[in-house]
Amino acid sequence: MTASAVSLVLLATACGSDKADTKADAKPSEAAATSAAPAAKGKTDAELAKLLVTQADLADHTFKESTPAEAAAGATATSDKPECKILVQAQAFVPAGTPSGTARTKAIATPKPATGTSPEDAAKAIAGALGSTATTVTLASYEAKGAEEAFAAVKTASEKCSGGYAATQDGETTKITKVAPGAAVTGGDETLPLTVEIDADGEKLTTQLVLVRKGNTVATFSSLSLAGTAEQPKALVEAQAKKLG
Repeated sequence: MTASAVSLVLLATACGSDKADTKADAKPSEAAATSAAPAAKGKTDAELAKLLVTQADLADHTFKESTPAEAAAGATATSDKPECKILVQAQAFVPAGTPSGTARTKAIATPKPATGTSPEDAAKAIAGALGSTATTVTLASYEAKGAEEAFAAVKTASEKCSGGYAATQDGETTKITKVAPGAAVTGGDETLPLTVEIDADGEKLTTQLVLVRKGNTVATFSSLSLAGTAEQPKALVEAQAKKLG
């Protein structure tokens, strides 16, 4: 029920002595229904786009817009275990549930500049650039209790799939060997930090997946690094949580 509908109901029951009596005689469940708070209204794509973290919020990160093709490709991501599909898609720009609106961006931590001019310093700078953590950020808003349900669904999947699963996207299959709790993060009403380990042809890669729920909006952060071990995007998470209120 919308806020305007609730107002009309309350106005109607307050007008006239006969209607006042009707309200007094109403069953408890009916009285409760008229005073119930309206369900949360989900945000649109445009509204969420204004809430996305940007270059102005984090000077030490470089931002790039996501493309519709990236989201479309993520929608085809799947798993050999149905209960783990939601985790695969969370790392591929696809939010859980049925959001009323979505917004996406990408950010990479700016590597520290070389401290010297020697070939060794230059090599370190290049290695640092390649090893920088890249993160995709997805905002999804939901009607009513949708955000809480979507957050809970990912949390449940992380517990059920902690022992590993296979993820497939664009014909490529990746073996996930472990899903474990990550370092604690702050912000929002609920947080879910996860560390996701991958077996890439015998080489262990460590990625990060963080969810933050604020009201009826869920922010999902998926991070990886070409160096093999992604850092949790703490600054990015905190900046985005701040913009969500």
